[in-house]
Amino acid sequence: MNFLSTRRGFLRAAAAVLAAPALATSIRPARAGTTLTLGHGAAPGNPRTVAAAKFAELVSEKTSGRVTINVAGAETLGSDAAMLTSLRTGALDFTANSQGATSAIVPELAALGLPFLFKDADAAIKVLDGPVGQELHKRFEAVGVVPLDWWDNGIRHLTNSKRKVVTPADLSGMKIRTPADPMTIDIFQSLGASTEQIAFGELYIALQQGVVDGQENPLANIESSKLFEVNRFISLTGHKWESTPFLMSKIAQARLGGDLEAVQAAAKEAGQLQRKLSAEKATEVLEAFRKNAAIEVAEVDREAFVKATASVAETWKQKPFGAFVSQIEEAAKA
Repeated sequence: MNFLSTRRGFLRAAAAVLAAPALATSIRPARAGTTLTLGHGAAPGNPRTVAAAKFAELVSEKTSGRVTINVAGAETLGSDAAMLTSLRTGALDFTANSQGATSAIVPELAALGLPFLFKDADAAIKVLDGPVGQELHKRFEAVGVVPLDWWDNGIRHLTNSKRKVVTPADLSGMKIRTPADPMTIDIFQSLGASTEQIAFGELYIALQQGVVDGQENPLANIESSKLFEVNRFISLTGHKWESTPFLMSKIAQARLGGDLEAVQAAAKEAGQLQRKLSAEKATEVLEAFRKNAAIEVAEVDREAFVKATASVAETWKQKPFGAFVSQIEEAAKA
């Protein structure tokens, strides 16, 4: 089934749901032969890619083949931002998306990326499994999206092509690519760098051509997208953790009927795999980078970075959802 025909099918399903709201609460299983699409932007071999394939496999098993998930990775269906638009209109059913892009529809989500808030994914998931996650769920529902799970996009580190970076002062004069995420932009501007927003799929070429000097990403992304080939200096800043929100369209939710619980269970199981793979991959990649003579891996003056970015949290507490920012901080300390 091609994408255009899938899109027409989805739009017809959306019209049916609007015309007959009672269908959305049906407990009957999805009709045999229901095919849904999952889009993401990760490269082959990335934990997100592996988990997305596992989700599709689990859905088929748990629904006895009634529901099929077609997976389209590596930005085949567009950028993360484009996939979110498709999700909200019903042209796409699921997306394992990025925190930065998703914060455009739920601004509060960006607060999970406060600088140096979480030491690792386990600490972050613990917070998301509590009241913070419940509040975010409500805010997603309000914009037509259903969070199924919180996958791990890793602790993020800095790479560049210019020089070894150990202190914030070493970033002076550098142009750093960030996602279109206001938190990441604020962090790097507080560190003295200029920032530019470039789609992830265009990042390798932008680094290769010198459009930007560096970028920041978890180690798994740096490795799977070969960014180390054009950025030989890697600084273990660990400046923030990010989620990979695993999201479903409300229109797809309505189509699933009695198979919804099976799909939710599959998402949780795939999420456990993704987080496990992400942690293992980070350890494996760091070891490989340290052994690679063409790459220079540097520890940073963490205290200096923490001090330089301290103002970011205070600025975010002045936003309309400042109380939620404080709630996340308190939950992270607990």
